[in-house]
Amino acid sequence: MSSNIEIPKICQHCGESFIAKTTVTQFCSHTCASRNYKKRKRDAKLQEVAPVSHQRLEFQEDQLGSKDFLSIEETCKLLGASRMTIYRQIKSGTIKAAKLGRRTIIRRTEIDKLFQA
Repeated sequence: MSSNIEIPKICQHCGESFIAKTTVTQFCSHTCASRNYKKRKRDAKLQEVAPVSHQRLEFQEDQLGSKDFLSIEETCKLLGASRMTIYRQIKSGTIKAAKLGRRTIIRRTEIDKLFQA
């Protein structure tokens, strides 16, 4: 049972007009169907990744707010400054820091003092 239906349609991927043989055809060729499939899969992966990175960022900000001592990297994220700026402030005496082995830590109250002046 074959039908001789000819339905003029527009391809959902490339926008070209074509003659479809069935009522459910969306694409003008196998190439357009494959490209649209890959695009849908790529978009689905991007949708999965976006919320995870956003959650991770929020978690770090909440975690920084409750810590009494911060590393140089955490201080950089909190203040929005570079590592060299933080090290310069430590060297000039604006921020007091302590060394634990190879790690430099900064008391949270020292950072809060910067904005009280």
